Amino acid sequence: MNILALAEAWWAQHAIHLDPEPEGERTGTINATDSQTQPLRLITVGDSMIAGCGVDNQSHGFTPDMATEFSRILDKPITWEAHGKLGATMRRVRYRLLPEINGTADLLIICAGSNDLMARRTPQEWENDLTATINEAKAISNNIIVFSAAQLYRSPSLGASLRKVIEGMTNQQTAISTTVCDKNNVLFLDMTHEDVHADQKRFYAHDRFHPSDYGYQYMAKRIGELTEPWLKAHLG
Repeated sequence: MNILALAEAWWAQHAIHLDPEPEGERTGTINATDSQTQPLRLITVGDSMIAGCGVDNQSHGFTPDMATEFSRILDKPITWEAHGKLGATMRRVRYRLLPEINGTADLLIICAGSNDLMARRTPQEWENDLTATINEAKAISNNIIVFSAAQLYRSPSLGASLRKVIEGMTNQQTAISTTVCDKNNVLFLDMTHEDVHADQKRFYAHDRFHPSDYGYQYMAKRIGELTEPWLKAHLG
């Protein structure tokens, strides 16, 4: 990392005030009125996006937005649970968040990686942590989706030199994740290179770092489009 990027990283660490985890229940049911069909159980585990940072209440967070899209695609009610923590790395997901889950899930989503980039975890550390997390997650669900890191390199809160460095690190992490997920027969979704309108001001929340209501809704819609064939094949 060059001197300018290091200086920008120091400034970001001390100057950016991240939105906190919002209040509200981290569980819910979509299309609960359909009493004739057993709801599918969706569990998400991961970092601040799973914790809902950027919105005012958990009901407007990333997980219920995805549950809404999945329910529409599968035409089934869905119960959802969000197990997220601001600042969580993949290692925290493995050791702290997965153990919170009771029972099994029809679909488990793992969403982490951005904090590993900011903590400058090595590629080998990332590969080891992701592999171990997936192996332990298989005891919870037969259907697992792993998300890539978020688009930190687009964040307007970060300096240009730092964003450039993070972009290179993100590309490397994404390549490793693709290989690990292929080896472990789980679906990897590369959202860091998808157009999710992250270049638009309304994508971001108050802290200009996390997604807003609009950002989460748009990402959930795009995730539904990308995973629809897989969802119907595995959960339809």
